[in-house]
Amino acid sequence: MEDKKEKNKKRDSDINNPESEDNLIKEGYVTIIAGPCAIESYEQLDACARIIKELGLTYMRGGAYKPRTSPYSFQGLKEEGLKYLREIGEKYGLKTVTEVTDTENVEIIADNVDVLQIGTRNMSNFALLEKIGRVAGKKNKKVILKRGWASSIKEWLLAVEYITSNTDVEVVLCERGIRTFETSTRFTLDLSAVPVIKKLSKLPIIVDPSHAVGQSDLVIPMSRAAIAAGADGLLIESHINPPRALCDGQQQLSSDELKELIRQLKNITGVIGKKIR
Repeated sequence: MEDKKEKNKKRDSDINNPESEDNLIKEGYVTIIAGPCAIESYEQLDACARIIKELGLTYMRGGAYKPRTSPYSFQGLKEEGLKYLREIGEKYGLKTVTEVTDTENVEIIADNVDVLQIGTRNMSNFALLEKIGRVAGKKNKKVILKRGWASSIKEWLLAVEYITSNTDVEVVLCERGIRTFETSTRFTLDLSAVPVIKKLSKLPIIVDPSHAVGQSDLVIPMSRAAIAAGADGLLIESHINPPRALCDGQQQLSSDELKELIRQLKNITGVIGKKIR
C-alpha cells in the first residue's frame, strides 16, 4: 500500500496540472499578480485594476487584512476591503488574490476572492494551513504559500502537506526572501530556491521581489532575474501613488514602472517561449 506521502505527491501532480485553463499557473505562460500592498479605498483599487487590465494581466492582488510589525500601522480595511476587491475584480474581469491572516477570516475571504495567500508569518501556523486546505478544497480556491523568512526549503515543502493532506487544492509556492546578515535589502531574495523547488517537487513557484528587496528601484532587475531562473510567475506590489501609500510605499511600483516591468519581461519570456498573463 502506498504511504500518505507518496499519495500526496501523486495528487499534487494532478491538481497542479499546468495544462488546466483554470489554474493559477498555466503551461506556456508567466503569471504576473500585481496590485497594491493594501486596499486603501475603492478609487485607489479601481485605478490600479484599470492599469492591470490594460496591461493584459489576469490576476490582481490587494491586502484587506494587513498583519503589521507595529500595532499602530495601518491594518487594512478588512471586510470593506474584501468587498472592494470582489466588486472591482468582477468589474474588470480580473481574478483576485489576498492574504489570510488567521483562522477566523478564512471563510469570509474565500467567499470573496479566487486565491488565498498565506504570508511569511503564517507558514508554520499549522492550524491555519489545515483550515485553508479544507476551505479551499470545498470552495475550489487556489492557494499561494509564501516561504517563512527563516525557513528552510524542506520546512516549506512540509508546510504544503498540512494544506494538501486531506483535500485536493492547487498550491503555488512563493519565494519572498529570507533573513540573513545582509542589510542592503529588506531580505535576501533566494533565487536558488526556484530551481531547487523544481528539482525536489512538482509544485509551481512564483517570486515576490517587492517584499524581498524592499526598494522599488530593485524590483524590476530582480523580477528579470526571477523569470530567467525559471520562476512560473511574480507577485508584484504596485500603487497609483507610492509616496502616499499607507503601507510599504517604498517598495511599490508606480503605474509607469509596472508598465516598464511588463515591457522588459516580454523580452525575456519571448526568448524562453512563454507569454505573460
